[in-house]
Amino acid sequence: MIARKAGPLAGECAAPGDKSISHRALIFGALADGVSTVSGLLEGDDVLRTAAAMRALGAEIEREGDGWRVRGGPWRSPDQRLYFGNSGTGARLVMGAVAGAGVAAAFDGDKSLRARPMGRVLEPLRMMGLAATARDSRLPVSIEAGERLKAVSCKLAKPSAQVKSAILLAALGADGVTKVHEPQLCRDHTERMLSAFGANLSFEPDGEAGRFISLEGGQRLRPADLDVPGDPSSAAFPVAAAVITPGADIVIKNVLVNPLRIGFYETLRDMGADIAFENQRESCGEPVADIRARHSLLHGVDVPAARAPSMIDEYPILSVVAAFANGETKMSGLEELRVKESDRVATTENGLAANGVDVQSGPDWLRVIGDGSPPAGGARVKVEHDHRIAMSFLVMGLAAGAAVEIDDGAMIATSFPGFGETMSALGADIAAA
Repeated sequence: MIARKAGPLAGECAAPGDKSISHRALIFGALADGVSTVSGLLEGDDVLRTAAAMRALGAEIEREGDGWRVRGGPWRSPDQRLYFGNSGTGARLVMGAVAGAGVAAAFDGDKSLRARPMGRVLEPLRMMGLAATARDSRLPVSIEAGERLKAVSCKLAKPSAQVKSAILLAALGADGVTKVHEPQLCRDHTERMLSAFGANLSFEPDGEAGRFISLEGGQRLRPADLDVPGDPSSAAFPVAAAVITPGADIVIKNVLVNPLRIGFYETLRDMGADIAFENQRESCGEPVADIRARHSLLHGVDVPAARAPSMIDEYPILSVVAAFANGETKMSGLEELRVKESDRVATTENGLAANGVDVQSGPDWLRVIGDGSPPAGGARVKVEHDHRIAMSFLVMGLAAGAAVEIDDGAMIATSFPGFGETMSALGADIAAA
């Protein structure tokens, strides 16, 4: 695919449904006793893999009109391996749910997912009594059916919503009260959705930055009706495009603005971006808003490492924005990016350098230096089968000195089906190369 300069971006669009909430809506609906409905579900590859896994575990999941119908209940051991493609979120959360349900299941994924670490999830589940085998703490993983799990108290070594969620899902089927110590807050969609499905949780503060979460085992979930808001990580791409494109003024409707998910937008504001959250309201226990973004003159900033959990997926697109800013933008606390769909520090650095950007990196940091003018562009970027890298460099091409090409755009459907069409409707020039 290739992206070229076009006229000013203008108009309104919708971001696809939030991927994190979409995964959870299907898993929680499959665990609940009865029928749940889900509207606004992200119908990307990752989420559809989770839907297939839920069906294999015994849930009935059907698309009805513009929404989805999920009939849950007790799970059964599937007669085939659960295949999650490239979805780390789906695999890790379902591991926790399977452990709590007490059934046996085998997990696998594509080459990229097989390279990603699963030990961080398996270790606390084994502490709870789970029997599981894995290849070097990576997929494929086999979970054995066994006796009821035991509640534990555990401290998250690093901020990880996936690990925390796997433990809480397993805790639903454990004897006793499981307590998770979260020294630094990370995405709280699982806690919010547990409450929406009728579970009781309690919270205790831990200083200024953390908390303890307690969940008693043996609770059965009640069905719920959910409306999935737009994904702020997906909305980041049209927002970034507007901020760097002269004359742009766009609105992205109905976007999740959970305080633990908006680090990217806070950082853009720190850089001088003209961004506003309009029509703020609540949907299914989550704050949502319409995001207005306009072209802005930007300056470099030092992004605090403590902000990483709230914007971990947005660093590639932030790096592209930083290339248009005046001065140095330093991003720290990025070690998690090394084990995403690609090594996102390396792929981002390589793509920026190829397009004439002054960029440097270290084990857990990235530094981008701009002079306030558009970077040269003109390169063909190898995206390493990573959807966020692909979209980031297509956005760069909309305002760089020369068009930017990516070697593969097929995987963009993982998180943003219709990305090209959405951007084109706003006035972007993105096409097949």
